[in-house]
Amino acid sequence: MEGFIFDLDGVIVDTAKYHYLAWKHLADELGIPFSEEDNERFKGVSRKRCLEILLEMGGLSVSAGQFDTWLKEKNEDYLSYIKQMDASEILPDVHKVLDYLLEREVPMALGSASKNARPILEKVGLLSYFETIVDGNEVVRAKPDPQVFLLAAERLGVPPERCVVFEDALAGIEAANAAGMMSIGIGDPGVLTEADRVFTDFTEIDLEYIRGLLSAGQ
Repeated sequence: MEGFIFDLDGVIVDTAKYHYLAWKHLADELGIPFSEEDNERFKGVSRKRCLEILLEMGGLSVSAGQFDTWLKEKNEDYLSYIKQMDASEILPDVHKVLDYLLEREVPMALGSASKNARPILEKVGLLSYFETIVDGNEVVRAKPDPQVFLLAAERLGVPPERCVVFEDALAGIEAANAAGMMSIGIGDPGVLTEADRVFTDFTEIDLEYIRGLLSAGQ
């Protein structure tokens, strides 16, 4: 593997909890029951599609103007949470892997559906690790479409088949597979069934494993 691509939410930082709080707040306003289990459906999905799902759950049909207002309201609520983020929000042992790759000058990219990826990376002090960031502001097709990862590989100058993707959502794993990349799931093996390899979190990833990915085929 010559290029490493990381999702953001649930892989590098756990912003899923803030997304949940913001969606829960909006759902409560709309009188739609919304649980943490429901929130699982929103992982790796664009904000627009998340709101569509929420309205489907509540059997609501609204005007385009009202839809956009609720999208903005949810995002402002979410931003109020991430403004408080700092380096303590980085998930365990993520730094271990990023530092190892950085020291070896391995090209790294961020590939995320989030439209707030850049400010989040700035908040937690990781922006400088990534040669390129492809986020929800730059792609029109959400995961499981591979667009975000293919664009990241193109910018890194690495063929897709020589890229590895770290993802916590099934849609992201499907996108990586569709791009012809190696997919490494971070989370529940029972959910990320289509990944080439699954780790509960980065504490399970030995640096010898990363070294093996870099040296395979050499």
